[in-house]
Amino acid sequence: MLPTFIRLSGALVLMLTAIAPARPEAPLLKWGMDETGGAPYIYDSRTKGFEIELAAYLAKELGRTSEPITGDWKALPESLDRGDFDIVLNGYEYAVNFREQASVPYYIYRLALSVNKDDNEIHSWDDLRKRKPDGSKRKVIALTGSAAERYMKKVFKDDIDFDTSDDVSNTFDLLANKQIDATVQDNPAAIYYVKKDEARLKQVGEGLMPNFYVILTRVKDKELRAKIDEALRKAIRDGTLEKIYRKYNLWNDDQERLWYWAEQPWPPGADVAIPEAAQERPVDWSEVTRLLGAAALKTLQLAVFSFPFAVLLGMLIGVARMYGPGWVRIPCIIYVEVIRGTPLLLQLFVIYYLLPRISPVFKLDPLYAGIIGLAINYAAYEAEIFRAGLQAIPRGQMEAALALGMTPMTAVRRVIVPQAFRIVIPPITNDFIALFKDTSICSAILITELTRQYNVLYNNHREFIIVFAIMTAALYLMMSYPLSLLARLIERRLRRERSDA
Repeated sequence: MLPTFIRLSGALVLMLTAIAPARPEAPLLKWGMDETGGAPYIYDSRTKGFEIELAAYLAKELGRTSEPITGDWKALPESLDRGDFDIVLNGYEYAVNFREQASVPYYIYRLALSVNKDDNEIHSWDDLRKRKPDGSKRKVIALTGSAAERYMKKVFKDDIDFDTSDDVSNTFDLLANKQIDATVQDNPAAIYYVKKDEARLKQVGEGLMPNFYVILTRVKDKELRAKIDEALRKAIRDGTLEKIYRKYNLWNDDQERLWYWAEQPWPPGADVAIPEAAQERPVDWSEVTRLLGAAALKTLQLAVFSFPFAVLLGMLIGVARMYGPGWVRIPCIIYVEVIRGTPLLLQLFVIYYLLPRISPVFKLDPLYAGIIGLAINYAAYEAEIFRAGLQAIPRGQMEAALALGMTPMTAVRRVIVPQAFRIVIPPITNDFIALFKDTSICSAILITELTRQYNVLYNNHREFIIVFAIMTAALYLMMSYPLSLLARLIERRLRRERSDA
């Protein structure tokens, strides 16, 4: 009797458990970030980083669960306004245009100057102005859209060969491999990467331009912003922030000033001095026009110099695949399939970032690397176009040429290829138009072409994003539309010649 009672009781418990309402899960705190920024912010598959731990703390204080959402660092505020996540937490610097959506500061950073360990000529910021022994300017890189970029452009202007990059980790790799002379980054990144590779990197000079990292919310989310401010103030007062920052070697005397802001109204009023890096910057439209024009010229250089090489290499590969011996055809087939099967971005990374690690011989100027990368990529597609054109030539053309006493290679060169070239001109012209747009991918290897310059402008003056977009699109159309007209003209002429024949 007792065992039966126990079994019935167990069954009843299971039934009650099954029908009992599930415990509601905590709502999510979705926070926008870009993990390509790397350490010490977010790294190791989102399991480490001082902002990972800060987000977890904030979510707990708000009764939520932390959920990071990946986005493009430069466009995180726009994604926030679109509703992709609740807050932005990824080393965003306080600026006056973020005044109505910024939390109290959670970190005070400075700009840090890092150089190669073997560099015995750069000991301070002013040393960047000194020319290298060969007379060239020193190559310096900062994060795109950052206060470091704005500072370097304002203070050093034409004294250095300055550029920006979206990838901090790759920038320090370039510095370690002596492909650049210096990088200017926020000190959290500089501290981490220099310590990680202290055999090849070092910091010089003092930290400059102190400013705040803040969390961004949508302007309308006042209640959420107030709760985040309360949680941050609590973390400052009870030592939670200090504990996190010491874990990542980021605590310093500057962070003591967080106590001040924990007790003061935020955002700063008119009577409080705003850090120079956070102040509004008026738009110089003549400078905007000059920068976009220079970037358009760079786009034109990439396209005009790379495409002839692509066509020539594609024609040789196409002919080799059709008429070459087996030991020539097989490598050509492998080349075409590998290049078409991998993205252009990856190929550019291999050429510019990876090959120099193998040998200094492969160290290339970004422009040359971009031209080579585009030529190699488009050659695979041109090879297939040429192969299709060669296959369209009737077999009798080759037989007639051989009957006239030509060797096979002479027949290909003087009879087959000229006819095939006339067939493939229209699709080749269309590829040239497509190449203009693909030059934008070269921004990944520090080439300031048109799209990249647009990104830089809108990062510095987000309120004019539509104007910059229209100006950029107009420049692309001015360069590509004449080519479209040329392609149509060639197609009409070829159709007319065929009909006359």
